[in-house]
Amino acid sequence: MAASRRSSRRETRARRQARRARPPKERTMAKSPTEVAKAAFQAYVDDDRAAIEALIADDLVFTSPYDNGIGRETYFTLCWPNHERMAGVDIVRAIESGNEALLTYVGRMKDGRASRNTEIFTIRDGRIHAVEVYFGWSIPHDAAPGQHKNP
Repeated sequence: MAASRRSSRRETRARRQARRARPPKERTMAKSPTEVAKAAFQAYVDDDRAAIEALIADDLVFTSPYDNGIGRETYFTLCWPNHERMAGVDIVRAIESGNEALLTYVGRMKDGRASRNTEIFTIRDGRIHAVEVYFGWSIPHDAAPGQHKNP
C-alpha cells in the first residue's frame, strides 16, 4: 500500500512538473484575426519592430490610397517609421469574418493630432498576408501597380 501511494505521489509530481513546463495557454492558442490585427497596432505604439516583423508575412500585399499593392520590404521602409509618431490606437469597430478582420480605429499621434481609418486584414496561420487601408482613395488608383505615391 505504501509503495502504491509513493508511486501515485511521483505520478502526481511528474504531472505537476510537466504542466509547469508547458507554455501558457495564450502562447499556444491560435489567435483570431482581430487579435492579430490589434497586436500589429500595439507593436506600432510599443515601438516593437520584432513583434511587427513576426506578424507580417513574407508575401504581404499592402494597399492604401498611396500604396498600390506594395510588398513587405517597401511596407517596412514606408510605413514602419510612423511608429515614432504614434501615441495610441483606439479601436472603434472590429468585425471578423473567416480569416479577415475589419478594424475602424482612431490613431492618436504624439503631437495631439488624430485620424480615423478603417483597415481590412487578411490573416493566415497567425500572420498578416494582406492589408487594405481606407481613408479616401481613387479608382483607378493614383499610384502605378506596386508603387507608392506621395500625397
